[in-house]
Amino acid sequence: MRETMPQMPIFSSMLGSSCSGQVQPDMGERCCDPVYQDGNLISGSLEVLIERLVPTMDYYPDRTYIFTFLLSSRVFIHPHELLAKVGQICIKQKQQLETGTEAEKAKLKSFAAKIIQLLKEWTETFPYDFQDEKSMKELKEIAHRITQCDEENGTVKKIISQMTQNLLVALSARSQYQEIREKFRQPVADKGTILKNKPQSTQKDILSVCCDPLVLAQQLTHIELERVSNIYPEDLMQIVSHMDSLDNHKCRGDVTKTYNLEAYDNWFNCLSMLVATEICRVVKKKQRTRMVEFFIDVARECFNIGNFNSMMAIISGMNLSPVARLKKTWSKVKTAKFDVLEHHMDPSSNFCNYRTALQGAAQRSQTANSNREKIVIPVFNLFIKDIYFLHKIHTNRLPNGQINFKKFWEISRQIHDFMTWKQVECPFEKDKKIQSYLLTAPIYSEEALFIASFESEGPENHMEKDSWKTLRTTLLNRA
Repeated sequence: MRETMPQMPIFSSMLGSSCSGQVQPDMGERCCDPVYQDGNLISGSLEVLIERLVPTMDYYPDRTYIFTFLLSSRVFIHPHELLAKVGQICIKQKQQLETGTEAEKAKLKSFAAKIIQLLKEWTETFPYDFQDEKSMKELKEIAHRITQCDEENGTVKKIISQMTQNLLVALSARSQYQEIREKFRQPVADKGTILKNKPQSTQKDILSVCCDPLVLAQQLTHIELERVSNIYPEDLMQIVSHMDSLDNHKCRGDVTKTYNLEAYDNWFNCLSMLVATEICRVVKKKQRTRMVEFFIDVARECFNIGNFNSMMAIISGMNLSPVARLKKTWSKVKTAKFDVLEHHMDPSSNFCNYRTALQGAAQRSQTANSNREKIVIPVFNLFIKDIYFLHKIHTNRLPNGQINFKKFWEISRQIHDFMTWKQVECPFEKDKKIQSYLLTAPIYSEEALFIASFESEGPENHMEKDSWKTLRTTLLNRA
């Protein structure tokens, strides 16, 4: 067995990623001129990027551009400041159309409809941009000006009213989730974890709750998709803005927004520790072997489903030292399946095998007719590191001062894929009993895992014997 995914905070060591190089403006171009490639704006000033966001009578921005710019803009400007600039551009365009003629009135209504559509997309995709009073104030001011374009029948006013109501509902739902932050399970570290203090007959384990690997993999997928549903694109953008002082030290990542990312990362670590706990606390070697083989089958079913995050967590749990050192147990395990899984998650060549499997799952998802085939749950740690790596190897601005928008196109593409995958509705029937066990069953601390491991299979050398004595004394003294 080789070490696979180490347990670590999501904002830690970086992994490589295949990224195209930056495209620099031609030396013959003026610094103020935006640069395009294949019809896409890849660099320009912030003012140019904002102007491209705002619709005109004859133009409406591509939805991909809207998503990419609104997502990345927070690195350079606060949402309420961006709204204010959008409002100023709207005023200028509105004034140009206010000539009083019937033809111009029709154009004004058309322009108003486009602005409303932009605001609708903004509030639906990034509702958290409107959490503070300044942003809501700017939104109301723009809405007020736009309603003046169609005061006769009040259609615009009704649409804006509905949009605002939907926004408030979204903000309320998100606020409630923040307030109901889960209480993370703390690893058990008292003498009750020393297995021989309890009769084996009283032990409840995962196999007594669910003995079907496919069913357990499906329930893990339920939990994954539920956790992922609470991650938003602007949360992921914190990977970029949380690390750096932003443009002119004016904006800084909101550290509270990283909670959703850390909560999901914590789930990965809890699942890894749960797997290790379930294995190490089994006294009899035959039953322990069965437990190891069961989790191998669960991991394989997760892979088949497209749930790579749970699969990696399970493999990581089995590769933790307290489990890996159980040589007598592993000698009885049929490891062929495990070897295949480790091959898929081989960290060499920047997890090339995993990335190939992920790409296959993504392609399957795009052409799928059922939710069962649409499931793609990437290894979250690797996904986070890829975005961060893109951020680190490409500068936010080019030497001429323009924003390196090509960088943000690539970051946006990866985040958009993740957002698409997270919207899949889980097709499996929910089993509350199994989920309750997965989410609440006690997990051992690293120290307690080693104690249980040593009691299952005694220390084999002087170093292990010394560690075992020290750990046992430490845990017993805490009781």
